[in-house]
Amino acid sequence: MKQYKVFIDGEAGTTGLQLSTRLATHPHLTLISLGETKRKDKTARLKAMAEADMVVLCLPDEAAIEAVAMAEAAGVTCPILDASTAHRCHKDWVYGFAELTKGGTQRQKIAHAKRIANTGCYAVGMIALTRPLLDAGMLTADTPLAFTALSGYSGGGKNLIATMEAKPRAIPSHFAYALTHTHKHMAEVVRHSGLTHQPHFTPMVGDFYQGMLVVLPLPKSKVDAGMTIYKALDAHYADSVFIRVHTANATKPFTSGDYLGVADVVDTNYLDIHVFTGEAGVTLIARLDNLGKGAALAAVQNINLVLGLGETTALLDGKN
Repeated sequence: MKQYKVFIDGEAGTTGLQLSTRLATHPHLTLISLGETKRKDKTARLKAMAEADMVVLCLPDEAAIEAVAMAEAAGVTCPILDASTAHRCHKDWVYGFAELTKGGTQRQKIAHAKRIANTGCYAVGMIALTRPLLDAGMLTADTPLAFTALSGYSGGGKNLIATMEAKPRAIPSHFAYALTHTHKHMAEVVRHSGLTHQPHFTPMVGDFYQGMLVVLPLPKSKVDAGMTIYKALDAHYADSVFIRVHTANATKPFTSGDYLGVADVVDTNYLDIHVFTGEAGVTLIARLDNLGKGAALAAVQNINLVLGLGETTALLDGKN
């Protein structure tokens, strides 16, 4: 099989490092890497883009926008995958969540796209829980929803990682943030979930490096629909390797005692969905690795689709 060349613009960032590590084990890809002194050199970057079969941007939003403009002005024709927030709501970019729609239509859009926007980590958890229920008519577009989520601190990038790992630490070991409802993932959640307005969202960071829980409670009126919700989610993701819908109210073997954690999804591209029902209502939980299905490993999945490689290539080894 042909070897494809991939250039990661922003390889030294948190997502870039995760992605380059995984692509280094990919049997059909060769990485084009720039030395430290060349990473911000426009001429060197353009040369790498011109040589590549696919470019991945692991840059801040403004830098990603500049990189796309630079590539287009120079006549770079290969597909570009952007891991930043910049293009996730852009009408000319395909949203890089292969499992977004039932039956594989989003997967096909990604496979034929020249511009793909990788998902946000919180966003993919929220969309994974809501889009199937809206498509199935179990939620309406104007349903008021309230999410809470807990993430490892790697989701905040190099600055937060350094702050959390500093001794002594200047901030709390666990904290909530974005308390005025300004989180940057909200726009893509609204656009790609099918909701007409922003849900209430309270994100939190814990004293662990990676992994994520996204929690959606539904009201008591939905209790009787608990199994129906499970069946709708299970049907939506029936053709998915990486999204696993677990039997309603099942916790084993994913828990320690009665505690649902994230250790078993870390370093994988899996997103696990759990449905719990009780007297007060239904609770949906998405578990994923914020650096895996929420970032770098989802990028590998999208690269595989765009280049016509097996979707699971380099994603099913080890714990994955």
